[in-house]
Amino acid sequence: MKRILVTGATGKTGSLVLKQLRKQSDRFEAIGFARSPAKITELFGSTAGFIVGDITDKSSLESAIKGCDALVILTSAVPQMIAPPSDGKPPQFAYPPDGMPEIIDYQGQKNQIDAALQAGIEHIVLMGSMGGTNPNHILNKIGNGNILIWKRKAEQYLIDSGIDYTIIRAGGLIDELGGNRELLIGKDDLLSTNPPDGISPIIPREDVALVIINALIEANARNKAFDIISKPEDAPNATVTKNFASLFAQATGGM
Repeated sequence: MKRILVTGATGKTGSLVLKQLRKQSDRFEAIGFARSPAKITELFGSTAGFIVGDITDKSSLESAIKGCDALVILTSAVPQMIAPPSDGKPPQFAYPPDGMPEIIDYQGQKNQIDAALQAGIEHIVLMGSMGGTNPNHILNKIGNGNILIWKRKAEQYLIDSGIDYTIIRAGGLIDELGGNRELLIGKDDLLSTNPPDGISPIIPREDVALVIINALIEANARNKAFDIISKPEDAPNATVTKNFASLFAQATGGM
């Protein structure tokens, strides 16, 4: 049995991952890490199996990660709407001062990686985002946060750390059932800039959760970094992805 710490466990994807890991209690002991006891209780019914802490607080991370075999990093800065759409203009978003991408997506992830190094963690699975090869990507413009740039810096820090890593850069996330699509692996944002058959570069959150969990199981997911999207459910000649070892075999190491 592996003991897994899941950070960002009250986020949309994080909560899916934690719940799915807990369904495999014969294989995993899954511990959640999040800031808000109220949100933990809202989503999970109680704070049992959770550690309340903050990724900007190294001491809370160090105590949480002791005795774990692997770390799943699902933390991310989240912009807040500061002005709704009006007069044909799109809504405006900004990050809170203590929630800027440099703080959360770089320093916060760096803190997690450093704590994992200190604790002797065997493997880190980190969820990133496609688009990081383009510094002018629209997501970087939100609140002048440069979120994809900071995410890429954290990914490089993980690769350089010496810990076994799996970096999963998901396409646009949609809230649909997983396990019904063929998944496609790529690199360098080519699935976004030149998607096969012109498909939309999206993927259900539940499928991302499946990929993350299987990355903890399959040995050939280690030391790989890749983009991932899905074919539409009704795509001609699509084959639903079931063999994750074969899927990971298509991925390569490095950025």
